Amino acid sequence: MKNQRNATIRLTMTALFMAFNIALSSFGVPVPGGHLYLCDVAICLASILLGPFEAFAVGGIGSFLGDMIFYPLPMFVSLVTHGLQAAVISLISHHALKHNPKLASGIGVAVGAVIMVTGYTLGKIFVYSTLEYAILKLPYEIAQGALGAILGWVLCWKCGIHKAFLRFVSEPNE
Repeated sequence: MKNQRNATIRLTMTALFMAFNIALSSFGVPVPGGHLYLCDVAICLASILLGPFEAFAVGGIGSFLGDMIFYPLPMFVSLVTHGLQAAVISLISHHALKHNPKLASGIGVAVGAVIMVTGYTLGKIFVYSTLEYAILKLPYEIAQGALGAILGWVLCWKCGIHKAFLRFVSEPNE
């Protein structure tokens, strides 16, 4: 019974975070010369909390669907880049430095930001066929990756989401 309840909760949380990712993909924060998208916040937060498979679904499939709905050109770049980003964050958060999960997830989101910036820069070279466009957008990718990593980590550990998540997924007293 416990495994069935846990599987249902994880599936529900994965779907919830995917919806959150898609919603945050629907608009960008305007900055001079471009936009910052906050979907990395949802990806980082979900990746710290969920396992690698669920994190890949939130990051890769969620971003793919968000792009497919709102801006389809880079949707396959999003699938691979955000999926890999999410899986790596989850693996590092859950398997490295077990005695210090906050530090492990901090390292995870930092590595995830590097994956996101690298993946989107290479993806933009491929999708738009110009190195110049990718270099022009590089500062926005760096800002988006850093903002997503910091906000995702802060929401998880400083705003109590991690503690609430653990309480939610633990077996209730019977």
